[in-house]
Amino acid sequence: MSNDVPTDYPLSAVPHSDRKGLLSTTLVLVGFTLFTATMFAGGKLASGFTFSELLWVVLIGNLLLGVYAAILGYIAYRSGLNTLLMGRFCFGEWGSKLADMILGFTQIGWYSWGVATIAIVLIKILGLPQGWEIPLMVIFGFGFCVTAWIGYRGLEWLSRFAVPAMLIFIVISFIKGGEDLGSWGKLFELTPADPMTLAAGITVVFGTFVSGGTQATNWSRFARSGPIAIWATLGAFFVGNGLMVFTGAFGSLVYQQADVVDVMLAQGFVTLAVLMLFLNLWTTQDNTIYNFAVAGCNLLRTPNRKWVTLAGAAIGTVLAINGMYDMLIPYLILLGTFIPPIGGVIMADFWVRHKGQYPSLESVTLPAFNVQGLAAYVIASAAAYTSPWIAPLVGIVVAVVVYTVLVKLTASSTLTAEASS
Repeated sequence: MSNDVPTDYPLSAVPHSDRKGLLSTTLVLVGFTLFTATMFAGGKLASGFTFSELLWVVLIGNLLLGVYAAILGYIAYRSGLNTLLMGRFCFGEWGSKLADMILGFTQIGWYSWGVATIAIVLIKILGLPQGWEIPLMVIFGFGFCVTAWIGYRGLEWLSRFAVPAMLIFIVISFIKGGEDLGSWGKLFELTPADPMTLAAGITVVFGTFVSGGTQATNWSRFARSGPIAIWATLGAFFVGNGLMVFTGAFGSLVYQQADVVDVMLAQGFVTLAVLMLFLNLWTTQDNTIYNFAVAGCNLLRTPNRKWVTLAGAAIGTVLAINGMYDMLIPYLILLGTFIPPIGGVIMADFWVRHKGQYPSLESVTLPAFNVQGLAAYVIASAAAYTSPWIAPLVGIVVAVVVYTVLVKLTASSTLTAEASS
């Protein structure tokens, strides 16, 4: 293990000597996707479809999300780079700072939401005085960042304990839910109260956590092999995220509560509910603030990931105290429209322009702005924003197509100019 491991290589590729196996990579990624907010998406879907339709929406939406994240994960394994470092190639040295700011802001927003959530819910569950709200936000705002401060090893240590525990809690809740329901067949008899189209349902599933999928390269780049990167990412975003969506839908149908914590309270599992709340948020919060730190390091071109982590925790805590909990979620979901095109441009750049192999960042001089990448991103974002179909998927596909066409046209123009001279 090299002496540089504690820095987690925020500005360089992860060397093969510090790569991880399937269990380690999977646990860290699954811990990231077991997130309370995802269950609210499932709750929304529960009223929009019949149960059989709901199963298809969950399956298709999470499969698309998993494949998207897995492709980026494989590129991360091949290059050892995270999304933001890859962005330097397709957006330019200065152009990549656009991705830094978009992804960094999204993550700090989710972090502030999580900090506020645990304080508000704990006060409700434990019957604490309202005056405890701000002190609890400060405690958890800085407490959740401890494992991220440590780095990949801290995230892995927490996930090794938390992920199996949360899965056990969810199984216990499902068993109790089945008993309270009487017969699982009753779910297939329910009719949607607020019907949704298939495209809208898939957009909800895909869009809610696509920002996380775009930045999952922060950990998949630690994978020891391509299959490890692919299977670990699929396990997290197809299975893990799918489980969270389904759990939210199930709780909403049976107990009219999307959050598994509220469901456990309704079932009488108070201790399990508190533990689930704590582990569920911590395993996502530390990954989220880690993402912010990586984005901050790339934006500022500083290797001091630990101090950027601490600064991010402070910003997230201040935002939570000032009420971002109430206004942030719709805006962050909207950002899901503008984040997928970043991944689409990166995919096209890696396979079309660089033929599946990035040069070393240290050995190449990159332009300040890559006009092709920035143009493809803007066009794809506009297409996704105005699309009545699956907005995140539209953004990815348009980004890939537009960037590929621009690269081919530029190459053709260069060859024509050389022939003329």
